[in-house]
Amino acid sequence: MAKVLYIKANPKTVENSITFQMSEAFVEAYKKNHPEDEITTLDLYEEEMRFLTGDDINQMFGGKDFDIKERAKQFAAADKYIIAAPLWNLSIPAILKAYIDYVMYVGISFKYTEHGPIGLLENKKAVYVVARGGDYTSPQMAAIEMGERYLRTVFGFMGIQNIETIACENTNVLQGQALTNAIATSVQRAVDAAETF
Repeated sequence: MAKVLYIKANPKTVENSITFQMSEAFVEAYKKNHPEDEITTLDLYEEEMRFLTGDDINQMFGGKDFDIKERAKQFAAADKYIIAAPLWNLSIPAILKAYIDYVMYVGISFKYTEHGPIGLLENKKAVYVVARGGDYTSPQMAAIEMGERYLRTVFGFMGIQNIETIACENTNVLQGQALTNAIATSVQRAVDAAETF
């Protein structure tokens, strides 16, 4: 049985979020194909995820066992990650970055050695589900897209190299039936990807 952590980073409802329409379709298809697996949903807005404070950081480096460490342990215990987060202003929502600051925990998700950092979360995989207002598949736009790039970098730093992206592009450009078709195509891609995730 695999443990799956479904991380949601959008204040919108499913009806108003293309990202969530895709991710919910992915999760439902995943459940059908992997009924024995355990999925934990972590809605960062419902959790009221806050930014780390000075006191938090002092406790983190003071070795005390508290909320930050528990979040890191929960993250490390998962085998697979589903990240549902739209592209906002060329990057991920700030609340997702705040969460990542909790789980990037020395000794749990990575460690430093004299030869450099080593990720401790190897042999895990992730899928990043995202709606993007423009078309970030072109070289010009891909060069300034920092959401997928950041997640690949930070997850890779923790040892998670197997990351797939399922994106719906041009959601602020397409209208009417063209947008409906693009969403349907992206949802189907999510469903298909869930079968082998």
